[in-house]
Amino acid sequence: MTGADLELDCRGMLCPLPVIELGKRYAEVPVGAVVAVLADDVAARTDIPAWCRLRGQEYVGEQPPGRYLVRRTS
Repeated sequence: MTGADLELDCRGMLCPLPVIELGKRYAEVPVGAVVAVLADDVAARTDIPAWCRLRGQEYVGEQPPGRYLVRRTS
C-alpha cells in the first residue's frame, strides 16, 4: 500500500462530498505530498480522477479499492 501524508475518511459520504472535502483539505500538504481519500460511494471512482484533471493535480490511483491517492502538484 502506498503511504499518504494526509488521509481523509469520507466513508459514508455521498457524491459530491468526498471531492468537496478533498478540495478543502489538499492544500494542507506540501507540493509533492500524497493525500488519500477513503470513500465508499461508487461515484468517487470517477469523481476523484476528474477533480484531479480539473485542478491540475496528479491522480495516483486506487490502492486498495476505496482508497484514492492524489499527489499535490501545485
